[in-house]
Amino acid sequence: MFHRPELACAPPPSGPVVPVLVFPPDLVFRADQRSGPRQLLTLYNPTGAVLRFRVLCTAPAKYTVFDTEGYVKPQSCIDIAIRHVAPHPRNYEVQDRFRIELSEEGTEGRVVGRKDITSVLRAPAYPLELQGQSDPTPHPEPHSWTASSTAQPFPENPHPQLATSSFLLFLLMGTVSVAFLLLPLQDELGSQLPQILHVSLGQKLVAAYV
Repeated sequence: MFHRPELACAPPPSGPVVPVLVFPPDLVFRADQRSGPRQLLTLYNPTGAVLRFRVLCTAPAKYTVFDTEGYVKPQSCIDIAIRHVAPHPRNYEVQDRFRIELSEEGTEGRVVGRKDITSVLRAPAYPLELQGQSDPTPHPEPHSWTASSTAQPFPENPHPQLATSSFLLFLLMGTVSVAFLLLPLQDELGSQLPQILHVSLGQKLVAAYV
């Protein structure tokens, strides 16, 4: 459950101040993220004592935070998952703030460190595609791929003329080869064909191979 803090009026920590080390320093959510707009916030404890943390937010209804309170061991870190549950167009580019408060174990809630983090929800990179609409005017984003609105159909027979010509060529070559094999050899006697139509054995072998 979230606690709604008065961020502008919060008093400074009393006593020793502990640096609040978090990554990333700001939260950026994407409305078109496949698994839903969410981020992982890593909190580090650089001290030698156990620290208690608490996560506050200025807009708790728009977020779900896992482990809003807990402890961080000395010289360790913990991951805090944050999900944006209201990725509506009216919330695009609206800045919210999270606050991480640290307190030492056994100090009855005395805050020793705090840090404010900005959170913003970015609009989808392709809002028209996500909404199932079409727009003749493209709106490309920087360094992003854009797809054409219509795709060219895949040709069933891209080269029909070439296929017909190849078939006729193979048929002609086969006919010539068969006719060449029927011609008499050069040393064959008793043939009624003129000598110019007599072929050698090597030529017949070539025709048979073709």
